[in-house]
Amino acid sequence: MLKCQPVEAVIYDLDGLLLDTEHFYTEASQSIAARYGKSYDWSLKSRMIGKRAPDSARIFTEALGLPLSPEEYLEARAVVLEHLFPQAEPMPGAVRLTEHLYRSGVPQAVATSSDRRHFDLKISRHKDWFRLFRCVVIGDDPEIRRGKPAPDTFLLAAARLGVAPARCLVFEDSPVGVQAALAAGMPVIAVPDPRLPSESLQGASQVLKDLREFNPVSWGLPGFPEKTTS
Repeated sequence: MLKCQPVEAVIYDLDGLLLDTEHFYTEASQSIAARYGKSYDWSLKSRMIGKRAPDSARIFTEALGLPLSPEEYLEARAVVLEHLFPQAEPMPGAVRLTEHLYRSGVPQAVATSSDRRHFDLKISRHKDWFRLFRCVVIGDDPEIRRGKPAPDTFLLAAARLGVAPARCLVFEDSPVGVQAALAAGMPVIAVPDPRLPSESLQGASQVLKDLREFNPVSWGLPGFPEKTTS
């Protein structure tokens, strides 16, 4: 359902929303599961998407019954991910939208469950692009007490932008991210993996296939120029 309430700022999730990184997590987790003769599939991954690393690690190790602590799993996964993250590419429409809103003077922020080290690896080839965002809130920020689906990450981003939560529009790709935005009192647009069931995104004002479908004018934001490239 589309809500036409004007907004003053935009907050984005990172993984699977701005950067195409989710398949890296899948590759790394599959390799670890295979070491113990286990299978890591979509039904498990869908429970982990959007959560902070310690929370997703606990789900992974418990669900597969691995002889690893969550911390040991994260250490093993980090070895694989550190080689993959610098290869991350933007998701369709992400650069176009964020550059347009930046030129239009709309405050933007990133609110991610990633820790600082992984965030820096993911944006290592996109530093100029990420300078467009007025602030970035990461999962291991000392002011974050609870990860998504709690609202802490989004509320901190709004506070640092200096914009009331109700005037911040959130873009998310995960059910826990949608829940976190709603808990923060923010309208949220979901741009999910197509395999996610629609009922897991209840409360989202819109569900888009990708960011190229977004119409800023519907939310009181400046429209794209008539002639623009994708």
